Amino acid sequence: MSRSWWGWGATAEELTPNETAELMARTAAMLPGHDLTDHAPPDPATLAVPASRVAPPTALARMCSDDPIDRLSHARGKAFRDVVRNLLGQVEYVPDLIARPGTEQDVIDLLDWCSGSAIPVIPYGGGSSVVGGVEPRFDGPSVSMDLGALDRVLEIDRTSRAARIQAGVYGPALENQLRGHDLTLRHFPQSFAYSTLGGWLATRAGGHFATLYTHIDDLTEAIRVVTPTGISSSLRLPGSGAGPSPDRMFLGSEGTLGVITEAWMRLQDRPVWQVTASIAFDDYAGAVTATRAIAQAGLYPSNCRLLDPAEAFINAGVATAGGLLLVAFESADHPVDTWLDRAVQLAAEHGGVVTARRSRDGTTDDSAATWRSSFLRMPYQRDALARRSMIVETFETACTWDGFESLHHAVTAAARDAMDQVCGGGVVTCRFTHVYPDGPAPYYGIYAPGRWGRTVAQWDEIKAAVSAAIVENGATITHHHAVGRDHRPGYDRQRPDPFAAALTAAKRTLDPAGVLNPGVLIG
Repeated sequence: MSRSWWGWGATAEELTPNETAELMARTAAMLPGHDLTDHAPPDPATLAVPASRVAPPTALARMCSDDPIDRLSHARGKAFRDVVRNLLGQVEYVPDLIARPGTEQDVIDLLDWCSGSAIPVIPYGGGSSVVGGVEPRFDGPSVSMDLGALDRVLEIDRTSRAARIQAGVYGPALENQLRGHDLTLRHFPQSFAYSTLGGWLATRAGGHFATLYTHIDDLTEAIRVVTPTGISSSLRLPGSGAGPSPDRMFLGSEGTLGVITEAWMRLQDRPVWQVTASIAFDDYAGAVTATRAIAQAGLYPSNCRLLDPAEAFINAGVATAGGLLLVAFESADHPVDTWLDRAVQLAAEHGGVVTARRSRDGTTDDSAATWRSSFLRMPYQRDALARRSMIVETFETACTWDGFESLHHAVTAAARDAMDQVCGGGVVTCRFTHVYPDGPAPYYGIYAPGRWGRTVAQWDEIKAAVSAAIVENGATITHHHAVGRDHRPGYDRQRPDPFAAALTAAKRTLDPAGVLNPGVLIG
């Protein structure tokens, strides 16, 4: 399946003409008067991609490419500003070579060459970063190390329910290799089809499931990492109190300390029982309280996603005054109806009314199924709207329950004020992607009319205003999208100074030439 060089996913999965027409009709109704003229992406062959400034040694040439389109497709991630710059044909900061190691020794050899030649190297998984994590945003040559050839499940321990997996495997290929053993990693980020295990580990990715095993951290048993000064390979253990965890140092390191080549991951039996309910509310405060009650009840639903009224209407087609809660349970061991019954009861105590309920084998369509379909199509919808001068993007965070009300007010106010100033208006939505006993992970979306040729600058102003509101209200600059280059200012303010000094020292020790993903996490 052919990947889009300029936007999300596969070209064959872009919106159909009917989907596009329906989306434009909804957009016109939401923002009447906006110019929805389509700006098609340029032919990449017509873009003036600078010639490569470096040539690999003969021994490495077999795994390197300087093809202009190959380099363009690795130049950026998939954030709104990445997509728009591609649509505008802007080709600054293009890697000089794409290297595709086929073995761990290839990774070692590439790092040796890049370190010795002082050439920055950016580890690249699926390229789905939305925070500037794979963009060589600096002067000088660079190499993008695409790990896609390291794509196998090497070993399965059925007794311990774990597998040794190469880092370059994409989500669908990983699950296909586990399916024959009736096992699953059970990690399904929205980018699942276009992201890799190594990328999930390097960015501390969050999966689709809302409670208990939310981040890839929870599923990691041991990690193997190639650094310019040697290989770090941690022990396989269910838990350990032996000092600071080596895995924790590399989880979230975003390619700045080493290249993750493989990992032992904890697996789950594939679920047999699944039940889902959609619960509507007339009052948003009541919906938030109900969600908190479920999160603190020890039920651990697989899905507990609260959509505010705007999100429910735009992406689930449901008109509700207080929001829509999508809650689900699943198990490989036992029926889970009792757990859902209790969650529904808790919601009812705060004004929730069940509008649909279904089991795994049910065929009744409902708002939960509608939202899930929309969820998977959202990136393609974003691209279609970006082509038509709309500013459509998301930002996510996490906070404690006691701080949510003030944070929510500050973020929505900052977004609306910024959209009013730079776009003349817009719509902001909120949903909880994950919930914990001590707090939610709010995920905000904005829809604003932009001006073609100015939408990147407009988004940057909105992003800066919202990021400031998040940090000033004691929330995290990112819950699961990573730091990259775009979140560096917020991350610098969030982390303690002694930790920043320790991280800098680790960087100097593991990457003395400073070639690994410069500008990410630390200077």
